[in-house]
Amino acid sequence: MAEVLPPLSLYIHTPWCVRKCPYCDFNSHEPSSRELPEAAYLNALLSDLDGDLHLASGREIQTIFIGGGTPSLLSPNFYDQLFKEISFRLPFSSGIEITLEANPGTTEQQRFIGYREAGINRLSLGIQSFRPEQLSALGRIHTGVEAITAVQQARKAGFDNLNIDLMHGLPQQTPVQAMEDIDQALALEPEHLSWYQLTLEPNTAFFSHPPVLPEEEALWDIQEAGHQRLEQAGLRRYEISAYARTGQQSRHNINYWQFGDYLGIGAGAHGKLTTVDSQGQRHIERRWKTRQPEAYLRRANDPRGFGAGKQPIAQEELPLEFAMNALRLTDGVNMDVWTTYTGLPQTVLLTRLQSAYEKGLLMEMPEKLRASPQGLLFLNELLALISDQR
Repeated sequence: MAEVLPPLSLYIHTPWCVRKCPYCDFNSHEPSSRELPEAAYLNALLSDLDGDLHLASGREIQTIFIGGGTPSLLSPNFYDQLFKEISFRLPFSSGIEITLEANPGTTEQQRFIGYREAGINRLSLGIQSFRPEQLSALGRIHTGVEAITAVQQARKAGFDNLNIDLMHGLPQQTPVQAMEDIDQALALEPEHLSWYQLTLEPNTAFFSHPPVLPEEEALWDIQEAGHQRLEQAGLRRYEISAYARTGQQSRHNINYWQFGDYLGIGAGAHGKLTTVDSQGQRHIERRWKTRQPEAYLRRANDPRGFGAGKQPIAQEELPLEFAMNALRLTDGVNMDVWTTYTGLPQTVLLTRLQSAYEKGLLMEMPEKLRASPQGLLFLNELLALISDQR
C-alpha cells in the first residue's frame, strides 16, 4: 500500500476570556490585566509551531481553527501577523478554511472587517441563547440584541460562512423557549448551526452547584422538535450536534471526525499526528501543550519547548479511537479511510463491529462505518460494544 498520510489541519488555542462561564470546562482563564500580551503570545505561538514543523511531513494545511477561550479578544492585527508567519513556515492549501470563534460581547464592526481582511473566512459566534434569563444563567456577557447585531455586523464585513453556537436543555428552559431560540437563529440565516445540549462537566461551577435543568421527557421533546425545525429550514444534520446548508459543513471538524491529523499550538492545545518510520510502520499519537497562559509564555525561551505530554495510540486501541470520531458523522466514513489512515486491514475493524451490526446499531457494513438511527441515539452503548475485545 502506498504510504498516504491523513490531511493536516491546524488548531490554535486562545486561553483568555472576559469571564469564565459556569458550564465551561475548556482551558480558559480571566486575564490578569485588561491589556492582553499579544506580542508575547504571537512569539510563543510561532516558537511552538516551529517545534512541531517536522510533524507536518511536508503536508499542506487544509484548515485552521482558532478556539478558546475567546479568540475575538485578540486584535485583527495579531491574526494578520500570525497567518503571515504561519504561511512562511507551512503551505496553505488553495481554498483554505480559516475559522475564528467570536463572542458577541467582544466584537464590533471594524473588528469584524479587520478579521476578514486578515484572512479569516469563517466565523463561529458563541450565542448559546437569545433569552435574557438564559444568558444570565449561563454567565454570558452579551445580550440577545447584541447577538443579533453581531451577526449583522459580520455580514456587513463580508462573512458569508457563519456558524451560530446554540445550546438547549438550559436551566428551567421549556420546549417552547428552546424552539424560540432556534427560530431566532434561523431568522439570521446562518450557513451552519451547532446545536447541543448543556451538560454538567466536572471542574465547572455548574457541576459543583447544579442548576435546575429540564426533565428527561422535556429534553427528548426539545431534541425531536428542534431537529425537525432545522431540517425543514434547509440545515441538514451531518454530525451529532451540527447542521449545515449544502456544502457549508465545517471542513475542520470533518477532518477530526474522519481521523485526520491536526497540529495544536497555544496554551493547552491538543494535536493528533501520524508519522511513518524508516520501516514503513505508522505511529499515531496525541500531544498536548502547557495549559496555564503564564507558564506557556515562559516556555517561549525554554529549551524544553511547550509540550506537556504525548500518548501513542496502541494498535488495539485504534478501532475505538477511529469509531469514536467517525460515528459522530451521520453519513459515516468509508471503510477505505480506515485502511489508508491507519495502515491496518479492514478486518481488524470489522471484527470489532460485528456485534454492534447484529444489534442493529450500525448500517452499510462493510462499505461504511455508519451508525443507524438507533445507534445515534445510543452512541455510548455502540462504542462500548466496539471497545469490547472479547
